[in-house]
Amino acid sequence: MAAGYLDILRARHAARLLTGTLVGRLPNGTASIAIVLFVRAEGGSYSIAGALAAVYGLATAVGQPLLGRAVDLYGQPRVQLPAAVVSALGMAVLAVAGTGSLALAYAAVAVAGLFTPPLEGGLRALWPSVLGGEERVHRAYAMDAVAQEIMFTAGPLLVTLLVALWSPATALLVINAIGVLGALSVVLSEPSRAWRSAPREAHWLGALRSPGLLALLGSFFFVGLALGSITVAAMAYADDRGRESVYGWLMAALGLGALLGGVVYGARQWAGAPERRLRVIVALLAVGYLPLVLTPGPVAMTVLAAVSGVFLAPAVACSFIVVDRHAPRGTVTEAFSWLVTTFGVGAAVGTAVAGPAVELGGTAWSFSVAGAGGVAALLVLLATGKVLAAPPRTAVAVRGSENDRNGAVEPGFSSGHQA
Repeated sequence: MAAGYLDILRARHAARLLTGTLVGRLPNGTASIAIVLFVRAEGGSYSIAGALAAVYGLATAVGQPLLGRAVDLYGQPRVQLPAAVVSALGMAVLAVAGTGSLALAYAAVAVAGLFTPPLEGGLRALWPSVLGGEERVHRAYAMDAVAQEIMFTAGPLLVTLLVALWSPATALLVINAIGVLGALSVVLSEPSRAWRSAPREAHWLGALRSPGLLALLGSFFFVGLALGSITVAAMAYADDRGRESVYGWLMAALGLGALLGGVVYGARQWAGAPERRLRVIVALLAVGYLPLVLTPGPVAMTVLAAVSGVFLAPAVACSFIVVDRHAPRGTVTEAFSWLVTTFGVGAAVGTAVAGPAVELGGTAWSFSVAGAGGVAALLVLLATGKVLAAPPRTAVAVRGSENDRNGAVEPGFSSGHQA
């Protein structure tokens, strides 16, 4: 199992690109907790903290596909690094100016979110030219999904450590400075500098003109909704038990389940169309969410949380393959960025829906939102089966192209150049 991942990491540039991308995404992965801690330290209410975090999330959702399209048009270095710097400056304004002027605070987080660099989509666009064979790229997608779980677990711990050692303002500044360094490491690498998207058909919809991609995005909106609702439902469950630590255990178990699932999924080669495989994985994901409504004791609930997370990383990793297959020519970074945006918007909606569900019907109702989200995600995939099954444009690596200068990619696999 480990040998396959080590093979990926030993490939030239692979470890640097993965590490740089994760570090570069640290500000985005920790923004919510960092903003809340900062606002509370400034004497602001939870309502203001939540509103600022929501503005940041909304701005990020808007900015990711726009910047992804810019990357496809102008290359990675000319977009990723300037965006990272502007985003960090936005957070720096918040850290220095505080919340004395709410208008300035909202503007600062909006700029920070809007210019969050699309490093996630950029990395997935680079994997084919770095790794070559289709099997290795698919394994890299799985490793990417696993690495995200590690980042979303370690990131908040780093923020709380910085707050404990210095202050929330310092945590904002340090995290965003680290993020710029991560982006810098990526864009200075040879693959990033050499990468060029395929010539694209001029169309205002960009990547969204692909019916298969739209079907996938519709499904993953509901996957995001399910995951977002669990964060609120788990807090309500912990409050019912009168033990705040239970919340930490539930979220850690969810992350651990996703981590183990992603590792196992990426350790083997899968046969058959990824679209069919994705339906099976999402079905299992939905089945894993449904028992959460039972809300048993803390130990059993922690086990259920771990089980519910097992198929999350495999679903995300498989979705990357589907995106690559259905993205229109010359829109690969934008397409991956749309997946990030849709998932994030779904998570925000899930968080918003789970709160009233707790007030109306209790904790079990809030967990039922997750189950409903999982079922809805599956239904979208089933309803759009013909669209997803329709043969996408055959992905072709052109020998001698800018994305495959050494002819490393196997025929029939995408390296950003699609026929």
